[in-house]
Amino acid sequence: MHILLKNVQIIAPGAANNGQQQDILIENGVISQIGNNISAPHARIVEGTNLHASPGWTDVFAHFSDPGQEYKEDLQSGAAAAAKGGYTTVLIVPNTQPALHTKPQIEYVISRTRHTGVQVLPIGAVTKNIEGTSLAEMYEMREAGAIAFSDGLKPIQSPGIMLKALQYVKAVDGTIIQLPDDLSISAHGLMNEGIYSTQLGMPGKPAIAEELIIQRDLELAAYTDSKIHFTGVSTAKAIQLIAEAKKKGVKVTCSVTPYHLSLSDGQLESYDSNLKVNPPLRSKEDVKALQQAVKDGLVDCFATHHLPQDWDAKVLEFEYAKNGMIGLESAFGVLRQYLPEVPLEKLIDMLAIQPRKIFNLPAHGLAVGAVANLTLFDPEEEWTFTPAHLASRSKNSAYLGARLKGAVKGVINGTHFIV
Repeated sequence: MHILLKNVQIIAPGAANNGQQQDILIENGVISQIGNNISAPHARIVEGTNLHASPGWTDVFAHFSDPGQEYKEDLQSGAAAAAKGGYTTVLIVPNTQPALHTKPQIEYVISRTRHTGVQVLPIGAVTKNIEGTSLAEMYEMREAGAIAFSDGLKPIQSPGIMLKALQYVKAVDGTIIQLPDDLSISAHGLMNEGIYSTQLGMPGKPAIAEELIIQRDLELAAYTDSKIHFTGVSTAKAIQLIAEAKKKGVKVTCSVTPYHLSLSDGQLESYDSNLKVNPPLRSKEDVKALQQAVKDGLVDCFATHHLPQDWDAKVLEFEYAKNGMIGLESAFGVLRQYLPEVPLEKLIDMLAIQPRKIFNLPAHGLAVGAVANLTLFDPEEEWTFTPAHLASRSKNSAYLGARLKGAVKGVINGTHFIV
């Protein structure tokens, strides 16, 4: 397939052609020309008002529920949702049934997604069966293609296990991903502990449950001189702790979700179970602090925490509803809508460049001779998010019906062009 992108604005932080408006010719999955007034009668023409192109985006924490709960999402529908949201690479958590904790499970994911048009990279479990008691065979999983290690939605509670894991991954220059939550403090919490949890009469999850785990694991990362990535960071103090550790030379990075940057606990007055997530939606002050942290460069990248739940898991009393919301298809629109002061180039750097640096993935070059791996988008288009925009099998999004800004127009990954 030959594709000619006409008059596209190139957003490629660090590249020579960043900020230029040019044509891009892609032949058999490779960028063959970049310039003005390129003619290619044999190519499919792609053009549009205010069309932008950037290196393909990478999400670092999503759940595709396959194997075991394919009725919520499978690898193919998850990849389709990723492409719909502008992502060409997705790291998926190991919380499947069975868990991604052995070499065959890692190979299953890679083999089943080889031809989806989206690179799906499995995160291997740190512990066997994600039980938190003994280390899984991380080296074998790494050899099979696991890109990082985490117990995903089940935070590692044991400091001894975390210490061993951080020591173990040093041999392969790997990274441990931690969702910070001390379950001994927050096990029964349904929402952020604060004024609204008191008013609504719901058990709260205090911020300290997140911050204690971060403090502990920063100490362990410093002790082992190993790499740790915190995802779903949701409080002002958590960001402060991570920023201080970076100044001290600790090998730590962090990601925040679009929903923690845009929604707060006050919106739970509606008892909308789509707003039930973990870590929970925090206060307006925390939301503002996270937004400022993005502006100040304290946040390394974004993570959608795409977590599909079927109708039965969400349409019931708030207390019994499952955590999580889908996020791949809406991420860019939410970020542009709620972070208007963040320059577009910085957003693209956090979507496309930084995630690949953190996890030692090859950079996607936007240059002649590079394999085409691009996201096409209009950063200014305003639109309403509806079920028609979903490719996921699940519909549990709090943004349905919301007005968003910034629309994805398609992704190109080698010979795959998905619109």
